[in-house]
Amino acid sequence: MPHLDAARLRLLTGPRADIALAGLVLVLAGVAEGQRLGSDRDATASAIGSWILAVAVCAALPARGRHPVAVGWFTVIGTGFYHLLSTVDGPLVVIPVAALYTLAAQGRTQASVAMAAVMVIGVGAGVLVGTGDVNGTAVFMLTGWLVAVLALGSMRHGRVAYAEEEARLRATQERLRIARELHDVIGHNMSMIHVQASSALHRLHKDPAQAQEALTAIKQGSKEGLRELRATLGVLRQVDEVAPTGPSPGLARIGELVTSAAGAGLDVKVERSGSHAPLPASVDLAAYRIVQESLTNAVKHSGARHVVVRIHHGDRELTIGVQDDGRGATPSAQGDGSGIAGMTERARALGGTLTAGPGAAGGFAVRGRLPFPDHTSRSAE
Repeated sequence: MPHLDAARLRLLTGPRADIALAGLVLVLAGVAEGQRLGSDRDATASAIGSWILAVAVCAALPARGRHPVAVGWFTVIGTGFYHLLSTVDGPLVVIPVAALYTLAAQGRTQASVAMAAVMVIGVGAGVLVGTGDVNGTAVFMLTGWLVAVLALGSMRHGRVAYAEEEARLRATQERLRIARELHDVIGHNMSMIHVQASSALHRLHKDPAQAQEALTAIKQGSKEGLRELRATLGVLRQVDEVAPTGPSPGLARIGELVTSAAGAGLDVKVERSGSHAPLPASVDLAAYRIVQESLTNAVKHSGARHVVVRIHHGDRELTIGVQDDGRGATPSAQGDGSGIAGMTERARALGGTLTAGPGAAGGFAVRGRLPFPDHTSRSAE
């Protein structure tokens, strides 16, 4: 017995589905008209007219994607004239109902409601005139079907609008994330390179040995910055390109930040306490970037000579404190960049908090709290 692969079965969509539906309705209408001619030989003229209207109405349906309002009104009016000529309550009404659904699914509420009202009023007028083809029950049933079609179309429109808005929100969040990464990577390394280059130029003739050390630090810092920049830009690569596979920076590499800051004239002391369990990757990266940006601000704006970095790894959260002995960031310096805002966004994205401002004992202080699931509860699960 041959195997039927359900994954290969696809429902027709778009113009092909409209052509298939229109063809099916036209065949059924033709069968109904043929039966009418067989029972009433005197209805030849009206049958020809109703058949032409049925063909025109069905032929218009595939154009509803490009001209939904025009096709909708044409099918409604054409179907109305068809029922005036024909005594057969045929399936042609399916065509304007399909056009009505398209309008509702596109959010064209006024046009779809107006067409539905015209259809109900037309059928109701037929009942009042007493044509004998329809009755009050038919009007009631048609009204219920049209309301259901409008509701389904509106639901479809709402789902599509929600999906588009969600996609835009994800794209915006991704752009902000990439912007933060680029700012942190480029800002930190360029700040260190600038300070070390200035020092090298100042000492080039007076102390060539120290100038050489500064140039060596510049070379290493630029190499590290380029590597991180390539890793960050990897998310923007095309699908067929090979993206970097190296791990994201974390607190395990905080020694590199200390070395880089030392080359820029900062004496950095790191104090760590608490658990030594691995951190979630998102928390580890955020903590690294907060320390990196804090040291960058100390070099660029604070004029500090000593910085203390305190990191406490608790059971449910990681706390970070960066305190320098400088004069503090000036208001203009805080407003020029997006470093503090970026650190705050990183903390909030993880459900944490971050504050930055003058320290109690002078200088500038950054304090961050990054929560994460309890290690004990995760291992128990």
